[in-house]
Amino acid sequence: MRLTVIGCAAAWGRGPDAASSCYLVEEGDTAVVLDLGQGAFARLAMERAPASLAAVLVSHAHADHCVDLIPLRHYLRYEAQAAAGRVELRAPRGLPGRFDALTGEDDFLEDLRFTALAPGDFAVGAISVTVRRVTHVAESYAFRVSSDPSGSGLVYSGDCASAADLVPLLRSGDTLLCEASFGAGPVPDGVPHLDARVAADAARMGGAARLVLTHIQSGFDPGLALEEAQRTFSGATLLARPGLSLDR
Repeated sequence: MRLTVIGCAAAWGRGPDAASSCYLVEEGDTAVVLDLGQGAFARLAMERAPASLAAVLVSHAHADHCVDLIPLRHYLRYEAQAAAGRVELRAPRGLPGRFDALTGEDDFLEDLRFTALAPGDFAVGAISVTVRRVTHVAESYAFRVSSDPSGSGLVYSGDCASAADLVPLLRSGDTLLCEASFGAGPVPDGVPHLDARVAADAARMGGAARLVLTHIQSGFDPGLALEEAQRTFSGATLLARPGLSLDR
């Protein structure tokens, strides 16, 4: 199973690599993306044909995790019509209605095959997915994806405010792809996000083999975030960047 970072910026960014949350996971002929934030569709299309995706999994309804469903929908409707209805959208229950309200068009996302997320397990082709609620906004989820449910996999935090929410998803040898919005920290009181130290706590407590810090807000030093995580977690620790590819 291969992870490729398409976009890893937070709610805003600067420069040509400022696409927000989007992570491509491939196993054999099966490909899914975890989130599809602003600027991600164009970068995804450089990596592989979006029509070849089996599914888009959206962790929560904030725009920096899902707004590029709009160009994906346009692409399916006007260029890749043969794929319309084949690409699955697994997302919080109210997400399609939000896009209807935003665009002023009923059933705006009907070219994607929608299923509401709920905690539990399902499969997309060769990829097994486990879903768990996390503390952020209403209906926020983290995902564990793997090609073999009994083997190592990838846990993606989405946006999350508690290391304890992620530990039950982790298994020994997993990679934790974890938001560290506030870099080396600390997170301001009452803000439902993580910093690098808490992300590292989750990796350590869950027995992860590797930690990838992502979604660091513009203005925070990624190098300091990496150093802070390495003080807590002894496994391999990396910074996400567009184009980074990792094999399980």
